[in-house]
Amino acid sequence: MSDENAGENAAENASPAGGATRCGFVALIGAPNAGKSTLVNALVGTKVSIVSRKVQTTRALVRGIALEGESQIIFVDTPGIFRPKRRLDRAMVTSAWGGAGDADVVCLLIDARKGLDEESEAILGKLADIRQPKVLILNKVDVVQKEKLLQLAADINARQPFAETFMVSALSGSGVAGMRAKLATMMPPGPWLYPEDQVSDAPLRMLAAEITREKLFERLHDELPYSSTVETEQWQQMKDGSVRIEQTIYVERESQRKIVLGKGGQAIKTIGSLARAEIAEVAETKVHLFLFVKVRENWSDDPARYREMGLEFPKG
Repeated sequence: MSDENAGENAAENASPAGGATRCGFVALIGAPNAGKSTLVNALVGTKVSIVSRKVQTTRALVRGIALEGESQIIFVDTPGIFRPKRRLDRAMVTSAWGGAGDADVVCLLIDARKGLDEESEAILGKLADIRQPKVLILNKVDVVQKEKLLQLAADINARQPFAETFMVSALSGSGVAGMRAKLATMMPPGPWLYPEDQVSDAPLRMLAAEITREKLFERLHDELPYSSTVETEQWQQMKDGSVRIEQTIYVERESQRKIVLGKGGQAIKTIGSLARAEIAEVAETKVHLFLFVKVRENWSDDPARYREMGLEFPKG
């Protein structure tokens, strides 16, 4: 390599701070409700992935972007890996393993309270096929005795050696900074892929739809199937700088539509109010949110809906 080319590459790989940069992808995989979305939000420092008590709410690959020194780390929050029963389930599991296969580092997230349950056992078995460096993360450690944590970490590493083991609480943030710093050193040398101030590669209209879906599940957790979906149909910038947003909540049956609307429209008003406040915070402007509820039977068998979510439509 000539001195001239070396100089060009050094300049290309320079961060705003002036050093040589690193950039890479970190995939978070684990069973549903292991805390992946909460952890991604904590690692990035702001909300990029929805969090819900309802399992399997993350459907597509959500990318959150964090800076740590000279490193840009792109975290991929994959759908929870579980035994797929329906077409949508199969698409989500395929998406999760695809995200792991494309990453520079793969992190297995385990709910320390549950330990190695059946779902985590199955994931651990398949990790042997992943060639990238693997990291074990025990989450929710603040509610588990230290001796149990150490034994769990030893047992898992005995079956599948990990390059690093971290013990964190995604909810409180304990251990998250140290883990992010270590992951930064594991990123390959290269230029940053995103601007310094960008925290996600998801378009705002998609993130807005995800926020409304989160509020939907928060309000109607036990009453609404997780197959319900939200689409942002219109995003209009107004003259005063505010944004007018129209979203449609799609359900599969008329009975579900009535649940979403609620008595006297009270449920949909509450969902809209909560979603509007959070979308305005993310969009950094005043938001006028209009929600509509429509029945779309068997939407989970429609290839177009999968493309909307960034998923590949499974055949058969």
